[in-house]
Amino acid sequence: MKILFVQHLHFINGSGGTEKICSFLANNFVKQGHQVEIATNENISGSAIFPLDDLIQVTNIYKPDIVQKEQIPTFNYRGRNPFLWIFCKMKKKFAKMYNAILKWRMNGEEGIFIFNLKNRSKKWEEYINELHPDIIITMSISSLLEITYNTKIRIPILNSVNGRPDYDYTNFFGGRKPFEVNLLKESFQKLAGVQLLFDSYRSYLPDCFNGKTVIIPNPVIQTLYTVNHFQIKDRYKIIHVARLDIGCKQQHLAIRSFAQLASKYVNWDFELWGEGPDRQFLEKQILDLNMQKRIFLMGFTDNPIQKLSEADVFVFPSKYEGFGLALVEAMSVGLPCIGLKSCSGVNELIKHENTGFLAENVEELLLFMDKLMENTILRNYLGRNAKNFVEVFNESKILKDWNKFIKEMRKLSIHN
Repeated sequence: MKILFVQHLHFINGSGGTEKICSFLANNFVKQGHQVEIATNENISGSAIFPLDDLIQVTNIYKPDIVQKEQIPTFNYRGRNPFLWIFCKMKKKFAKMYNAILKWRMNGEEGIFIFNLKNRSKKWEEYINELHPDIIITMSISSLLEITYNTKIRIPILNSVNGRPDYDYTNFFGGRKPFEVNLLKESFQKLAGVQLLFDSYRSYLPDCFNGKTVIIPNPVIQTLYTVNHFQIKDRYKIIHVARLDIGCKQQHLAIRSFAQLASKYVNWDFELWGEGPDRQFLEKQILDLNMQKRIFLMGFTDNPIQKLSEADVFVFPSKYEGFGLALVEAMSVGLPCIGLKSCSGVNELIKHENTGFLAENVEELLLFMDKLMENTILRNYLGRNAKNFVEVFNESKILKDWNKFIKEMRKLSIHN
């Protein structure tokens, strides 16, 4: 079977959970004898971050001849040079005039969006017709919209939802115009099937979706290693693994809480692994708290399991998640975990007072960190329960479910 994965943005040079799952599935489908290609459309150079089998083709369909109408971004000059201020003021006025004329000619922002989308979709249709895969797996509803708008693709399309479904097609995070939301929602009608992470996520699908729904969580490498919480060490460690993005991951909350406990637990440190747009903000926060010798931004790691296995507590104060892959990896090595009760995904994985703690607020986040730093027996109890819990996410079961899903969809398309 020829399988095409479509992640129209961020696969190249991307190190997030979506890229990791896409690479995992692609590698394993190849091992089972399928022909696999991953396609993107982005004006960027680079390569896949996660290792891929040599038989997997990564194709960037981007071409400069795909006509796109773009508004000129505007910004305010914040320096003190009067000549640069005048220059930037003139550029801003020109940009505003250009943008106004463009929107007038294109019937507003919706007209610009549709024009650009239609041209990109046409290029996707040409590429897919030439490749002629048996199954297409999109890694987001945005990718689904990219390949199906105003096209006549008859190949069955499955969508892998790496979050709560409504995150993909609503204005939950802000920034999407009503016409974008409507287009994303309507694109569900083009799907043969959807893979969701949790059964509770079914209720977040739009009414217009009529395809098959399967529940397949993300896979977690089952490691034989279990943290020994009774080992006597010179220094103990709280760990966090995620993109440095305070809007979503909220690392600043954990940093603030640890700083309040640092004087009580002088032989504990806090390591944060990952890169992201808010690194400088967090560096300044650590500096302002005078915690440079206790809190460390460690950067990207391609071996998170090893880093997790060297720690004692995992803290994950995200505002929202789809699955929380780093959280499950932490559980797999026997770490007790702390998350927020309101966070989707996290509140599906952490069983309060059994595999970790779910905090109602920042005050409880600090309280639960305190409890775990103080109590070795509690860390061991929660950590072992966590490790046992995530055994259901073993790779072989996940792959078996995925193979069943794509074969069912393939048969259905043949019969139709």
